[in-house]
Amino acid sequence: MYTLAGLWTQARANLDVTTVIYNNGAYDILRLELQRVGAENAPGPKARELLNLTCPAIDFVKLAEGMGVPGRRVNTAEEFADALQAGFATPGPHLIEAVVPSMLG
Repeated sequence: MYTLAGLWTQARANLDVTTVIYNNGAYDILRLELQRVGAENAPGPKARELLNLTCPAIDFVKLAEGMGVPGRRVNTAEEFADALQAGFATPGPHLIEAVVPSMLG
């Protein structure tokens, strides 16, 4: 979310860049920070809600397309391999949103 403008730059300059976003639906860096301070087992409902990025869900494919970069969402390793191969084989920028399981319970 912090670097969406980079997609616009890729489109504007027609760069041969394939961007991969591993989407686990969570702000997992905060979960890691909770672990580092020994609080991973104690977050309350509000804290856990802040770690979840699914309400509303972020549609990275649509965001990429809005910046002029074609995007594709994949859910399996096979789909990922196909999308990566297509991205490398086709000139210009591409985005792959790889949906992966969340570590949040």
